[in-house]
Amino acid sequence: MIANLERQFGVAMLGIYQRAKVEAKYNATVFLGMLNDRGGLPTAKYLINAADPSEGYTNLWERGRLDLTVEATVLENSKWHPLFTPDELAKAKARLVAYQYQAKA
Repeated sequence: MIANLERQFGVAMLGIYQRAKVEAKYNATVFLGMLNDRGGLPTAKYLINAADPSEGYTNLWERGRLDLTVEATVLENSKWHPLFTPDELAKAKARLVAYQYQAKA
């Protein structure tokens, strides 16, 4: 079950890359490289646990599209929550709050 959820999450991560490219005109090549090298879940965990937001996060913030970040994707769909620790979920939320992101209901 978790392995299937991890695969689905990897597809979702590729999806936010594609949406950012089309909708926000942001080509997140570093993020795509990380997805190809590490996979979706390890990439998300790395980015969420980083001390500072990634360049991609900042670029999406500047475009008003924090909804396309890993943090928002993870938090806004409870389906993904079992893949992350409570601490990781809290870090993702704190980063979004720090940038005044209004989460979807």
